[in-house]
Amino acid sequence: MPLFSRIPYTQAASGAVNTAPETAFAMPARHNGPNRSDWSDWPDWPGRMPDRYGRAKSAPDVTALLSALACYAEEYCMRQGLTWRLILTLLVILTAVVYLLPGTSLVQNSSLKRFLPDARINQGLDLMGGIHLTLGVDVDKAVENSLTQTGQAIRSYAREKNIVVLRPHLLAGETLEFILAKPEQQAEFDELLAKSFPQLVMGSSQPAPDGGLRYTATLRPEDRREMTSMALKQVLTAIRNRIDQFGVAEPDIREQPEVNRIVLQLPGIKDADRAIQIVGQTAHLEFKLVRDDVDPSRASRGLLPPGTEVLQLQGKAGTAPVDIVVNKEALMTGEYISDAAPAMDSQNNQPYVRLSFNSRGAGLFERVTGDNVGKRMAIVLDGKAHSAPVIQQKIGGGVASITGSFTTVEAQDLALVLRAGSLPAPVTILEERTVGPSLGQESIDQGVKAALVGGIAVILFMALYYGLSGLIADLMLILDVLFILAGMAFFGATLTLPGIAGIVLTLGMAVDANVLVFERIREELRAGLTPLAAIRTGFARATVAIMDSNLTTIFAAIVLYQFGTGPIRGFAVTLTLGILASMFTAVFVSHLVYDLWMGPKGRKLSI
Repeated sequence: MPLFSRIPYTQAASGAVNTAPETAFAMPARHNGPNRSDWSDWPDWPGRMPDRYGRAKSAPDVTALLSALACYAEEYCMRQGLTWRLILTLLVILTAVVYLLPGTSLVQNSSLKRFLPDARINQGLDLMGGIHLTLGVDVDKAVENSLTQTGQAIRSYAREKNIVVLRPHLLAGETLEFILAKPEQQAEFDELLAKSFPQLVMGSSQPAPDGGLRYTATLRPEDRREMTSMALKQVLTAIRNRIDQFGVAEPDIREQPEVNRIVLQLPGIKDADRAIQIVGQTAHLEFKLVRDDVDPSRASRGLLPPGTEVLQLQGKAGTAPVDIVVNKEALMTGEYISDAAPAMDSQNNQPYVRLSFNSRGAGLFERVTGDNVGKRMAIVLDGKAHSAPVIQQKIGGGVASITGSFTTVEAQDLALVLRAGSLPAPVTILEERTVGPSLGQESIDQGVKAALVGGIAVILFMALYYGLSGLIADLMLILDVLFILAGMAFFGATLTLPGIAGIVLTLGMAVDANVLVFERIREELRAGLTPLAAIRTGFARATVAIMDSNLTTIFAAIVLYQFGTGPIRGFAVTLTLGILASMFTAVFVSHLVYDLWMGPKGRKLSI
C-alpha cells in the first residue's frame, strides 16, 4: 500500500486546506501519465516554477510539505503506540490479579493455588491482636564472651607451637590478660599474635611475678563495632528462628541498632504467656569451671577471689538450690550448638536436654574437658547453674547434656530455643504490650468502613462533576486499590490500621492527579483546541506537575519508613505503593482510555 494512501486530504477543488491538528495533511493521488513530477493537483500553492520546456508548473511549499509529513508521523506513531500501551496495561492488571488471588477464600482451598505465587497480605498486630515486645541486647557481654574465647584460642594456638600461655582472663574495661611462661619465646609468640590475631591491640609486655611475661590486649575500635553489630544480628536471627518454630504467623521483627534493641510484633498469638517466656528466655548458655576450693559463704563477707562469682545450682525436684562459686569467664558458650532435643533419663525418669555441637564446637568442647579432667563444670543457662557434673575424661564426639529439675514442657521449650540458636548476648524485655483480638477486629471494621465511605464519596463527586471523564477517573481509583493490594502481596507487606489510612489518603491524591488533568483539558478547550488536541495537550502539561508533587511525597514516605516503627512503616508502605499506582493510572492508563474512546477521528468529550 502506498505510504500516503491512508491519509485523508482536502480535495483541490475546494481550494482550502484543513489545518486541524487531528487531520494529517497528505499528498494527492499520483498520476499515471509520463510526467510523474506534476504537482498541479495540489491546492493553491504560493509559488510556481517553469519546467525545462518553459511550462509553468506548481511548486509545493516546502514548509507545508514538512508539516504534512510531521503530522502523518505523529498520527502513525500514536496509532502504533496505542497497541503496546494497551498490551502493557493489560499485563500489569493481569499480574496484579495473579498476586491477589492466593489471598482469596475461593483460591485457598482449590487446586489452582499450586499454580499461583505464594504471596499474601499479612495483617498487623493492631488488626489481629497479639503482643508487642521491646528487647534490650547486652552487646557488651557479647564482646566479653568473644574476648574470653579469643584468650582460649591464643592458648590453643600457642600450644601447637610448644609455647606455654597461662591464665588467660578478662580485666575491667574489656581487657584480656594472659601470661607467657617462657620469656625467651617472646619473639615467636609476638609473631603468632600478629599473624593469627590482627583484631587485637597489644599493650606492652611486662614482667610477671612468677617470672613470665604479662600481656594485655584490647579489641580495635572497628572490630568492636563490627562485633557489636554482628551480635545484634545474631540475636535477631535466633529470635526469628524461635518464633518460626513456635508457630507464630507473620511476625514482625526489626532491629534498632542505634540503641541495641529489637522490636517484636507477634500478631494472632494464642498463648501469649508461653511466647513471652520463649522470647524472654535468652538461652545464653555458658560452660564455667566450678571453684570447689572456695567456700560460697565467703561471698557474703566479700572475700571471693578476683574473677569469681556465686551462682545458684538448681537442685532436683523438691530440693532447694545451693550456692556454688564459679569462674566468671566461660570456658565456651552455646553459640556452637548445632542441635538440641528433649530426652528422658531412663534411670530416674527425669527429662533432660541433649546437645550436639558443630565441628568447631566439638573440638573446643573436647579441648575444654581434656584440660579440666577431675574438675566440675557448671552448665549455666541465663545466669542459673542447672547442673555441675564432674569431668571424668576428655569428651569427644561433640555431645553434652543439660540435666535439672525440668518438666516435660520446660525441656521441650529449652530444646526449642537452644536449637533455634543460643543468643550470643543476654536479652532483657524492656517493654511488653498485649493487644486483644476484639480490639483488632474493631479496628478492621472501622478502617474498612472509613475506606468505603471515603471511596464512595469521591466516586460520586467525580462522576457528578466531570461526567464521563469522572467515570474514567473512578475506574482509575479501582485500579489504584488493585495495584496497592497486589504490591503489598508481592512484597509480603503487613497491613496495619495506619496502612489503611495510607490507602484512603492515596485515593484522594490519585483523584487530585485526575483533577489536574481534567482542569488542564478544560483550559485547552476554552482556548479553542479540538477535543483530541485538548486531551493530548492537557496530559502533556499536567504530567510535569503530577510527577513533581508525587515524587516529593514519595521522598517523605521513604523517610517515614526508614526511621519509623511498625505502624508508621505500614503507613509509609501503602502511601508509597499508592503514589506509584496513581501516577501510573492517572498519567498512563487514563490517557490510554481516552485514546481508545475518542478514536482517530474524535468524538464529543464529556468533561
